[in-house]
Amino acid sequence: MQSIPVDTARLGVLRCAIAPEAKLSNPETQEVKRDRDGNPVYTVAVTVRQDRRRISVIEIAVSGAPKGIEEGQIVKVTGLTAFVWSMGERHGVSFRADAITPVHGTAAQGKGGDA
Repeated sequence: MQSIPVDTARLGVLRCAIAPEAKLSNPETQEVKRDRDGNPVYTVAVTVRQDRRRISVIEIAVSGAPKGIEEGQIVKVTGLTAFVWSMGERHGVSFRADAITPVHGTAAQGKGGDA
């Protein structure tokens, strides 16, 4: 799997679309996926809007539960990496970050805004 570092400064405003959710390794048993160190893995859906273009939503995996993140809030993503993957005829891009933190003073009041 090829990993590609992502320059988040070029992505424009990053806003939480769906609050952190535990990533499941087995949906039937509700078993939570864990990283190499045994920490639970969470996903956060984040909207990206670059240069007044169409909004895209990406799901970002992060180890440990991100604290203080609410839907609609602007967030800071640290150490974002994209992974190109392929399984049979299926392929795509997954995202992982070292951390996702809230940008204070930007809570859900801008929920219906630009990005």
